[in-house]
Amino acid sequence: MKQYRNEWKYCVQETDLAVIENRLAAVMELDSHSGQSGKYEIHSLYFDDYKDTCADDTSGGVLHRSKYRIRYYEHESSVLKLERKEKLNGRCHKDSTYITDDIYNKLLDGRADEIYWETKNPLLRKFCVHMMTRLFEPRVIIDYERSAYVEDITNIRITIDRNISVSDDIGEFLSGDYMRYPIQIKQEHVLEVKFDYILPGYIKSIVSNKCLQQSSFSKYYLGRLRLNAARG
Repeated sequence: MKQYRNEWKYCVQETDLAVIENRLAAVMELDSHSGQSGKYEIHSLYFDDYKDTCADDTSGGVLHRSKYRIRYYEHESSVLKLERKEKLNGRCHKDSTYITDDIYNKLLDGRADEIYWETKNPLLRKFCVHMMTRLFEPRVIIDYERSAYVEDITNIRITIDRNISVSDDIGEFLSGDYMRYPIQIKQEHVLEVKFDYILPGYIKSIVSNKCLQQSSFSKYYLGRLRLNAARG
């Protein structure tokens, strides 16, 4: 049975974020991906079908929707993950699996039919079916810097995403050598609070700050809008 988690999102100004992050650091630990700076880079290639269903469902606030992406961290483009993120009535569920460079290249070459018969991985097979039947293709690259705080006992994760940008130079996704367009105004960032059922009071008091306003922020959807604006 799938487990769905709450995911609260907030747009935060730099000055307010500094105060919030200091309070989080006092009660939570940085996650295992964090380097000496406390941040790490995330690079994601998002897919959509020929109708742009994923973008339209987000725009329309469809209660049950999903999207696919391929992701790597920092400069480790040889370690790729395929992810399917599903949202149901405001709660989220994510499935993920590692894929090889060979599988990645076949997906981008439109050879999903070969992969379908070669793999037994259920997530990868589902993605291949959608590529063949709904004509899923890569649409945009989303990049950002993340700081993540965790509370393992209660399975709480709070992330801060800075310098969110978008690119449509799909061919250079693995190299990282592409032009990027900022999605947000300068000194504005995104804070996400992810938890199963109950958010403890000592953490809720931090994110219930009057400067925070809950948002339905979608990096993928806003990235598509930013590219459309850049193209004129």
